Amino acid sequence: MKVKEETPLKVENAVIMAAGLSSRFAPISYEYPKSLIKVKGQVLIERQILQLKEAGIDDITIVVGYKKELFYYLIDEFQVKLVENPDYASRNNHSTIYAVREKLGNTYICSADNYFTQNVFETYVNKAYYSSVYEEGKTNEWCIETDETGLITDLKIGGKDKWIMLGHVFFSRDFSKKFVKILEDVYENPETKNLLWESIYLDHINELDLYIREYSEEIIFEFDTLDELRTFDPHYIYSTGSIILKSICEQLNCKESDITRLSPIREDGETIGFDCFIKDTAYSYFYETKELLIYRS
Repeated sequence: MKVKEETPLKVENAVIMAAGLSSRFAPISYEYPKSLIKVKGQVLIERQILQLKEAGIDDITIVVGYKKELFYYLIDEFQVKLVENPDYASRNNHSTIYAVREKLGNTYICSADNYFTQNVFETYVNKAYYSSVYEEGKTNEWCIETDETGLITDLKIGGKDKWIMLGHVFFSRDFSKKFVKILEDVYENPETKNLLWESIYLDHINELDLYIREYSEEIIFEFDTLDELRTFDPHYIYSTGSIILKSICEQLNCKESDITRLSPIREDGETIGFDCFIKDTAYSYFYETKELLIYRS
């Protein structure tokens, strides 16, 4: 029988992960970090900072990497700390956790691009958890298996009618101590380089007690692509603020709403452009050359 962690646990601080490239969010993420877009009139990362502060959590560290200078204004405006992840381009998100490993205790771990319709943060938390929403039908997300107490016992990518990992995480002090030790032990291993921190956790799931925290699908949102954002905030159907999309519209005499189904083009591990459909015709755009190519079936 698993022993429950002592409660209540006072949240000591929060880490917001904002170092990544978010290449699927083409082309906006090529121009500036996804977490700095406005959703329904409010910058994503600013909204999350304010929600944390409303819960009494003032010790907030933002881990930056890609276009880090665009986050500097947050220091003065919101009194947050910035920590650079030097490995953001060469390693997966476990490197962001590694960069702030000495700060981890009773800590919220947040993704900078999450949007919460209501404040999910609390001053006191009962136990370490990963937030989750129920997804009907088939999904390619991380699917959660639990025991009768809500303890996560397994994770699998893909499933049907499942609770999936989505949103913020709470590391208890006990969880942080154990996970940091594991992370330090495996960090230099070549096979670790491309792993999500969640994959490392899964490899040691019997040593690390993490519980499911269930939320309504109307509370937690994550926008992996521009098309997903457009569904949530229709403003982006007609005006994204993207210089690249504006240039394409001028070139083809079309509207931004005509440009859909955007997906990144990758070469040798780097994102070099994106594919899209414009009025049902397939195109490819390349960042370096600013070249737009048409593909007719």
